[in-house]
Amino acid sequence: ANKGSLSLTQLKNLGFLKTQSFDDFTTDSAGAGTAIATGKKVPNRAIGTGNAGVHEENIMELLSKRGFVSGIVTTDEISGATPSAFYAHQTDRSMTEEILNDLLKSPLSLFISEGNRDTIKNNAMGEYAMLASLDEVANYKKEKVGYFTNGNTTSNNNSQLAAATDSALQFLKNKDKSFFLLVEGAKIDTYAHENSIGGVISEGISFDKAVTASLKFADSNPGTLVIVTADHETGGLTLPQGNAEKNEIEGDFTTHDHTGMMVPIFAYGPQSDEFQGVYENTEVFNKILKILKQ
Repeated sequence: ANKGSLSLTQLKNLGFLKTQSFDDFTTDSAGAGTAIATGKKVPNRAIGTGNAGVHEENIMELLSKRGFVSGIVTTDEISGATPSAFYAHQTDRSMTEEILNDLLKSPLSLFISEGNRDTIKNNAMGEYAMLASLDEVANYKKEKVGYFTNGNTTSNNNSQLAAATDSALQFLKNKDKSFFLLVEGAKIDTYAHENSIGGVISEGISFDKAVTASLKFADSNPGTLVIVTADHETGGLTLPQGNAEKNEIEGDFTTHDHTGMMVPIFAYGPQSDEFQGVYENTEVFNKILKILKQ
């Protein structure tokens, strides 16, 4: 697929993350997302809360105190385990209503996610202006903006995640403040759970296009740091055979669930060499804060 070439694999600063959670060798998305977002190991299923249910400050909350604005782009719903770890504080990832209430109280300026008008009807979106078109996002003036993709960021059009990323970057840049943006290609995990190698490849290419958009933005906006990683591995994927010239690959999965394998992390931009090596996923949070102090 893609002749074996990705923007991601051109990056020269890379390392590996250990993904174990507080209470399990194999993490779930809630535990791993929270580890990256807060710098703290928490039990599986916990969203932004520690072992005793204590709220752990996430990076978006911390940076908002320093004048940053923030955004999330995801092919999951905004209440999904990984994105919600960056704004919510609940003891279980299944507490969707409570998680959405946390969204309304969070400093998050922008979200682009799966969802539909029923989500708005069932959950009043507070201060968020819910837009009807992705084209409206980039230059919208209101402080808090949301847009539901209705699934259009998936592999039906594998440039849509990149387009959403572009819009989010421009929206945040227009605020004339420093910003933090999380972009998640959630369907890679979905297809890995299904052991669909075609789906994993298609969504992987879609995500890489979003990486490309981010790198282009970084090149045009000096001082931008791009970090690319996963919260966990899914499926125990191996590649016994393949032929890049023929766009052929054989993928074997060992499980329909997550595994405890390390995942790669790539970085591009100022101080990106800080992300070399092998370390716990909690260190991503600490490394970002260290760079901001320099």
